Amino acid sequence: MTYILIFISAVFINNVVLSQILGICPFLGVSKKIDTAIGMGISVTFVIAIATLVTFLLMQYILIPFNLQFMQTISFILVIAALVQMVEIILKKVSPSLYQSLGVFLPLITTNCAVLGVAILVTKHDIYKESLLQSMVYAISTAIGFALALIIFAGIREHLNIANIPKAFKGMPVALIIAGILAMIFMGFTGIVKIN
Repeated sequence: MTYILIFISAVFINNVVLSQILGICPFLGVSKKIDTAIGMGISVTFVIAIATLVTFLLMQYILIPFNLQFMQTISFILVIAALVQMVEIILKKVSPSLYQSLGVFLPLITTNCAVLGVAILVTKHDIYKESLLQSMVYAISTAIGFALALIIFAGIREHLNIANIPKAFKGMPVALIIAGILAMIFMGFTGIVKIN
């Protein structure tokens, strides 16, 4: 039951983009087409899961035992950068079309604060910092929440391209308004599960 609560909380209630305001750059930059949003969601999910696993082990078995917690942020950034390079190489070999469609946005995962934020939240949060399994469930759920918000937002933006919108609101203004409305919709899930 704990894992279901973690999943619901991470995906809907404490959504990393719409509630914690992490990962806004790719959220706004990659959300023009659903295909690109799905690719970015899958890539971010993979990177967050692997980054959380590696950074959890790094923190528990190297940084804490050697009293090097002050190196947490820089070491996590290096791990994430290496993982993004790995994802880029794999995508280039496995799916060149997806690699081309992501284009310049793939390096955004390196600077995506959602990836770093989740890795740091796992090590700071009392519930997750002791259990690798709970940390992984939280990380994957958070990544699914990021992908869900990104795909919903991309779907809405695709429909807005054919809608009759006043000229002053076309492009980013209406996108920000829709993002705010989505955040309010996700806030409606607050109270269903109480996990901080």
